[in-house]
Amino acid sequence: MKQVLRCGHLFDTATKQFVEGVDLYIDGNKIEALSTGAPLKEGYEVVDLSDKYVLPGLIDCHVHVNMNGEPATDYMSKQTIGDSTITAICNAQSDLMAGFTTIRDEGSVFFTDIAVRDAINAGKIDGPRMFCSGIPIGTTGGHADSSFNPYITGDTSMGFIIDSPDEGRKAARKDFKYGADQIKLMATGGVLSFGDDPGAPELTFEEMKAVIDEAKVKGRITSAHTHGAEGIKMAVRAGITSIEHGTMADQEAHDLMLENGTWLVPTLQAPWHIMKNGTQMGIPAPLVEKCGKVMETHFATFARAYKMGIKIAFGTDTGTPFATHGSQALEFELMVKQGMDPGDAILSATKWAAQLIRWEDRVGALKEGLLADVVAVDSDPLADITALKAVTFIMKDGKVYKN
Repeated sequence: MKQVLRCGHLFDTATKQFVEGVDLYIDGNKIEALSTGAPLKEGYEVVDLSDKYVLPGLIDCHVHVNMNGEPATDYMSKQTIGDSTITAICNAQSDLMAGFTTIRDEGSVFFTDIAVRDAINAGKIDGPRMFCSGIPIGTTGGHADSSFNPYITGDTSMGFIIDSPDEGRKAARKDFKYGADQIKLMATGGVLSFGDDPGAPELTFEEMKAVIDEAKVKGRITSAHTHGAEGIKMAVRAGITSIEHGTMADQEAHDLMLENGTWLVPTLQAPWHIMKNGTQMGIPAPLVEKCGKVMETHFATFARAYKMGIKIAFGTDTGTPFATHGSQALEFELMVKQGMDPGDAILSATKWAAQLIRWEDRVGALKEGLLADVVAVDSDPLADITALKAVTFIMKDGKVYKN
């Protein structure tokens, strides 16, 4: 099918500006050409977006498709693999219908993210492009482990639990064996886990390096859940591709990230939601207390990283308490409030996000040869970034999902 989108304003990722009056020609699932001021070619179905602001399909580099903002922390232990898979399908589709045509899942259970990705790629179901981590890797008593009674048997943790470099290497190989695109490490304690400290490292340098080296051999990237500064520095020195959250980074940690070209995926909305809703909405008090510790520095460390020129990719931690799929455009607003240029905020969810996951030859811009992932809003997001909360046109792979 051949289509031409008549774009009133089209976002140019090279200049961070909207160009007026662009015709975007699409042949099948790819962008064929862009034209300004020339007569329309014959043989194309016309889609009128002359009153819209048109952008590349948005990319969220940190979601969890098995969760959808539930305040409880144990509900996933009561789900079967079938339950988790259906939940993942519904959540991924909600992301697509909010304009996120590509998502990176940052840790799932039972390889359900990979099953959903493969079903989407095979055309069995609709959904966004998915870049998957499979099962995250953590340590005994750490962020990926469970806090169940020790006499409860079976696979109760939310990750592969390792306690040595060799075990880390084996876990990474298992993730890749079952189709993971990358590896996710739990480098420090977290907010949504009992008995650990967000500021404390959990994986050793040697354990992280063994996993990261295994990924590098296969040409794959890695990401690390991190809050504390020491864990961030260990992960960067071990060769991690992206730091997720990075809430307590000190100047040395940011200097190391800048020096090594390490990406930051800030996820500002995750602790924002928890602190806004608090214990009155069912979040256990110890977890709210830990979140408060994280929030003390999160916005400030993000602002410093941006000013320093650290590479930033858009990510939300959608799925964590009160962060529901389809509502993650709040992250744009939070980033801009902390001093990020609106054009850069858009780049973080398009061009830069595509670079992080090494898909810049497929998505992240509207130019000839890339896949036809296109979204549009009714007003200028450079003037008011909240316009991205209401996407009114969505195309993925040349197929229109909302108009």
